[in-house]
Amino acid sequence: MARFSVVATGGTFDEIHAGHIALLQKAFEVGQKVIIGVSSDEFAYKNKGKKLNYDFEQRVQNLRKTIKAEFGDVDYVIAKLDNHFGPAVTTGDVQALVASSETQSKGGLLNEIRAEKGLKPVQVIAVDLVKAEDGQPISSSRIRRGEIDKQGRLLKDDSRGLNNS
Repeated sequence: MARFSVVATGGTFDEIHAGHIALLQKAFEVGQKVIIGVSSDEFAYKNKGKKLNYDFEQRVQNLRKTIKAEFGDVDYVIAKLDNHFGPAVTTGDVQALVASSETQSKGGLLNEIRAEKGLKPVQVIAVDLVKAEDGQPISSSRIRRGEIDKQGRLLKDDSRGLNNS
């Protein structure tokens, strides 16, 4: 049973992978309605210098297909993110932020901004990063580089040691 009526989560969602699924699973588990922020192309590039495989519209379309396949008929809306927080700083009915353990620290800043706007703080729920076979986090960047697949399986032969030169 959901604990919050509205939760927020977000990401770039370029190469949707097992880590994104874990994040969304937690969001749908704890929230009756989920606001999913998807980074705009401009924000993804400006903020992290990301060169994406898919533009915003294609990433949203891929995300919608993934949600339908993985979670069925769930209540969510997608918001375009041009900053770190999107609707989570302006929408008073957001009660929780579901974030990766890597980005959960932004929850404190989010609550400071919400307090300045007279909004109640949100509860920050952290989801552990999903690790690939090599113990490193699964990421869209690693998938784009051809190191791993979306489940974290290694694709490159990394058995060559650094001492072979």
